Amino acid sequence: MTAPSTFGLSSEARNLHWLLSNLVEEVSGIQSVAVVSSDGLLLLSSDPDRNEQARESLETRRTSPRGSSADLATIVSGIGSLTIGAAKLMDSGPVKHTMVAMEEGSLFVMSISDGSLLGVHGSADCDMSVVSYHMALFVGRAGHVLTPELRSELRKSLEDASAESAR
Repeated sequence: MTAPSTFGLSSEARNLHWLLSNLVEEVSGIQSVAVVSSDGLLLLSSDPDRNEQARESLETRRTSPRGSSADLATIVSGIGSLTIGAAKLMDSGPVKHTMVAMEEGSLFVMSISDGSLLGVHGSADCDMSVVSYHMALFVGRAGHVLTPELRSELRKSLEDASAESAR
């Protein structure tokens, strides 16, 4: 996780950290993950250093957007906003998920609750159906606990971790 530890966090926040770690560890081909609030702020992400082996094996290719979870959060927020706008224009109801298949990878965006989004950057050889299934499990388990208070706590823990690493 981007936060150095879950010490001092509520049990709900620790559970979300565990769920995200579990998603990344159990699903092969996941490069990075970001949970983004409805206003586009990064709440929770996978640790980019966890993917060092993947980066080394693909020496000339990038395995996540510029290696930054903040970049992935920006992309997820933008795609989420675009698809929500499209759904409104088409009068087609709320967006459930979005998948973008690229030559060198895949991007998945899924609604969690109250406008929060789960974004996953997968490798080119990831099994899209397996990634989508595990994302749906994460959303089902995390959606009901992602309250405004918890979103605030997660955001603050990321800000504290950034301040700590800047020292």
